[in-house]
Amino acid sequence: MLDAALIQQCADPALKPAIVEQFVETAGAPDPLTVTVRSGNRVFPVPKPKDAQEALAIIRDNVGRAVVRVGLTQFPAGVGVKDASDLNPDLVDACENLRMGTKMFARILRIVTRWYGNPKTEEVFPQIFEDAIYAWKTGEFEGKSVFQAEDPIGEMAMHQDQTSVAVDPEAQADVDSDTHFATPEMDAGTAGIRVDLSRILGR
Repeated sequence: MLDAALIQQCADPALKPAIVEQFVETAGAPDPLTVTVRSGNRVFPVPKPKDAQEALAIIRDNVGRAVVRVGLTQFPAGVGVKDASDLNPDLVDACENLRMGTKMFARILRIVTRWYGNPKTEEVFPQIFEDAIYAWKTGEFEGKSVFQAEDPIGEMAMHQDQTSVAVDPEAQADVDSDTHFATPEMDAGTAGIRVDLSRILGR
């Protein structure tokens, strides 16, 4: 569970703390130094870095040749970076990674929310969140790259009183400890992750 002070200090204010926590729990990693290297459906084993410099070396060695995700939010390393030498240890700093990751995830939520027609009712939010998580993991939504997409104008349409979403065993995706991403080949309808917000909201 993320520290509340870390969320308050570092997370994008567009996201409620409960959403930040659920985002990291669902799509992120518990260790800020976590580096995941993937190509297609294959996850490549990499040595567990002892510090930020070792993590950065692993990232630089693999960016451009594979999909590299890093840190608490499993942020996509290399997005918007032209040269691996431009990458810096901020990627695996807990606060900076949370700041960058939640800022980008908030944008993805706005993109998905706009696609849904900016609904105001809380009933639609679980599906929006599910689709945004899928987009975060695959890098795409409706066939377009979400990491390079333009941020929609306006605020996210979020209801302030989300409570809970029933878990659908047939639709719930298992998040394996070795694999942090859904593959693009997976169907969004079957790879979705149902989220119970009642626990983190204290309901």
